[in-house]
Amino acid sequence: MKFIGIDLGTSSVKIILMDESGEIQHSLSRSYEVSYPKATWAEQEPEVWWNETKEGLKELMSSISIKSDEIKGIGFSGQMHGLVLLDEEGKVLRPSILWCDQRTQEECDHLNKEIGQKKLSKCTGNMALTGFTAPKVMWVKKHEPEVFKKIAHILLPKDYIRYKLTGEFATDVSDASGTLFFDVKNRCWSKEMQDILCIKEEWLPKVFESWEPTGKVLPEVSHYTGLSKDTVVVAGAGDQAAGAVGTGTVSSGIISVALGTSGVVFATSDLYEVDEDNRLHSFCHSNGKYHQMGVMLSAASSLKWWVENVNKDTSKEAFDNLLKEAEASPVGSKGVVFLPYLMGERTPHNDPNARGVFFGLNMTHERGDMTRAILEGVCFGLRDSLEILRSLNVPVEEIRVSGGGSKSLLWKSILANVFDTKVSVINSKEGPAYGAAILASVGCGKFSSVNEACSKLIKVTEVVEQDKLQVEEYNKFYDIFSRLYPALKETFKLGPDPWEK
Repeated sequence: MKFIGIDLGTSSVKIILMDESGEIQHSLSRSYEVSYPKATWAEQEPEVWWNETKEGLKELMSSISIKSDEIKGIGFSGQMHGLVLLDEEGKVLRPSILWCDQRTQEECDHLNKEIGQKKLSKCTGNMALTGFTAPKVMWVKKHEPEVFKKIAHILLPKDYIRYKLTGEFATDVSDASGTLFFDVKNRCWSKEMQDILCIKEEWLPKVFESWEPTGKVLPEVSHYTGLSKDTVVVAGAGDQAAGAVGTGTVSSGIISVALGTSGVVFATSDLYEVDEDNRLHSFCHSNGKYHQMGVMLSAASSLKWWVENVNKDTSKEAFDNLLKEAEASPVGSKGVVFLPYLMGERTPHNDPNARGVFFGLNMTHERGDMTRAILEGVCFGLRDSLEILRSLNVPVEEIRVSGGGSKSLLWKSILANVFDTKVSVINSKEGPAYGAAILASVGCGKFSSVNEACSKLIKVTEVVEQDKLQVEEYNKFYDIFSRLYPALKETFKLGPDPWEK
């Protein structure tokens, strides 16, 4: 038995093939671009996602020497919150508005203030944030009424791929949790939120647990890709819940940190719990339980911005040299502190006006100090979420890190010292795609539960311990970091309205 995991990310789709022992036998990715029509807007064409996924599946099947019927199941992971709108014929009505898009502050203010944050939290377990799907629906209704009138289906990004793969309109509880029209506690669509948003129930896909089968591969897709039409397609999960499965973050005490385009701090909970201030997201987990999650919008993308937009050299040699320079800089980057708010920020500030800042520069600073400050600033931003979890008495015994940033020993070391907790790496570097394949294996009956699958397939292969002296130093710089946003908050508001440009 073999299983495919598809991770529909922001910058690329990754496809892996996993055998029943958890070994990854093949991996590939196909990239695509994000469109930024205006400052802080972010969109993608769903048809591009499908084309790259379809071609990737075809490439996978042509690269392996096994019979198609040996592949028993396909699981999904996907970038969350993106709004995909289809008409009655299943055609895309407009580009998808992505998770990192910040255009909907007016809609969020209406939901949080006029409808009421407490009511939203009661209905969905969360407050309105610009990244969520509900305010995007409101924005389309107000600014593109001709599009709104044609809506027949509302999908999340990975679920558009499912539709093209199987012909079924379906989603899973973890991804649906990020829409703000899903009743997280009861794991179903919220009728109250549908009424508030003028959403018809028939527009919404059927909801499944993450490991449950939702359909099989369409004959025409089977013919094109080489997949068997008997291949089971399970519900899958939002990227962070899938990534948590991929790192074995399915029990108390283990915290996962994703150092991807965005940064995520993720903790599993057996019970439904909501922070009264909604500083963290309370979502369904893909193992049938719940989780709390803090999200920063620009994690590894901060380093990507520094490499591509400022240094203008994307070669591996230049990138490795940047990290060597950063490693040569001392703890605290000689006093340079970086605020990683290049796309605004979600946790804990919920402020689309927040912006990136280098603080403390003087004539002695060099590029390596600024590069290290970026790595440290991202870890400080992630610590904001960790401190909230600790204030809620969530046990923190081990950090399991994934994402592109996890490839850097320097970044893992900084994370361990900023968090004052050991950082572990597991036997797969594929994160969400690996979690998606594990969900497929559960859905096809190889394992009785997600937790059982994780316990048998996932092993820790590397541990980075914290250095107590560095922990003390980083505590001092984290204190400076924590003071900067409150000091600059009102100043951020003075900048020009970005979507008026």
